[in-house]
Amino acid sequence: MKFNQLFNLILLFTIFSCGEDNAQSFTNSDWLIPSSEVQDGGPGKDGIPSIDSPKFSSIDAIDFMSADDLIIGVWADGEIKGYPHPILDWHEIVNDQMGNQAFALTYCPLTGTAINWNRKLSNGETTTFGVSGKLYNNNLIPYDRETDSYWSQINLNCVNGDRVGEAASLFPIIETSWKTWKELFPDAEVLNTNTGFNRNYLQYPYGDYKTNNDRIIFPLSNLDNRLAAKDRVLGVSINDDWKAYPLSLFETPKVIHDRVGGEEIVVIGSQEKNFIVAYKNDNTTQFSIDLESLPIIAKDEMNNSLNILGQINNEQLEQPTSFMGYWFSFGAFYPDIEIYE
Repeated sequence: MKFNQLFNLILLFTIFSCGEDNAQSFTNSDWLIPSSEVQDGGPGKDGIPSIDSPKFSSIDAIDFMSADDLIIGVWADGEIKGYPHPILDWHEIVNDQMGNQAFALTYCPLTGTAINWNRKLSNGETTTFGVSGKLYNNNLIPYDRETDSYWSQINLNCVNGDRVGEAASLFPIIETSWKTWKELFPDAEVLNTNTGFNRNYLQYPYGDYKTNNDRIIFPLSNLDNRLAAKDRVLGVSINDDWKAYPLSLFETPKVIHDRVGGEEIVVIGSQEKNFIVAYKNDNTTQFSIDLESLPIIAKDEMNNSLNILGQINNEQLEQPTSFMGYWFSFGAFYPDIEIYE
């Protein structure tokens, strides 16, 4: 049996055998989340290895992506890079840097959430993040290697250790399909499979998990049935107020002008193109959808073009705290979240 086949079997066994009956709890009273609800995911600390020396290739050299595979875009200092889900499914964290921006792209396959964290902590130290092997509400708990503190990905803060209570500082991202990515950024480099690890990046390691609404592997603190569990939504948060925008709302591509946390935002999406983005709209500008020439996604009243990165007239719109994920994960972490209708 080849190594990657053996690893697949071990990974699947440890994940699917560590359900509610066999869950290990952690009784350290210093947890900011209920320690009894912290689960042992199975592979152990760094059993799912982060990528700390990422390598990139041009789009033409990427041969492991299918049209509907998802990819995360990160940008800084005029540069943008793509990080494919088929790699993130196996590694969950990529520690990288663009210009002066040191970041850890954290991804949880069980909740479908990608969030881009600043690796520079509040004390000024720059760290890297690893996969702890622990989960809360099925969601990734990274640890920082500078202090060995544990962080909750969707909670967006440190929940145990020396940095306990510290909020994660975020950088903006976008998520879309490989087909759309190639339209948006044909010249952007993409993380390649030269990761230093022997994994089958053509194989999704969790079976029918992405589409089976009945498969939630670990216990949840709250199961919200207002939407199907695996519906993909964009969660947006401003001033501790959360609102969800289901991808299904954008079956017809559209612009939504809305308010979250008392602030104006604009939400733009297309189910066919497989993206939703949100930006603060302090000037209450009225936008209309325009997907004729990607990366342009909208026009304002003066016919100025807004691109998918939030850039218009040499200005950068601010992206609020926002990320895509499975609906059940937002309902578990933020039970009061509103669904836009």
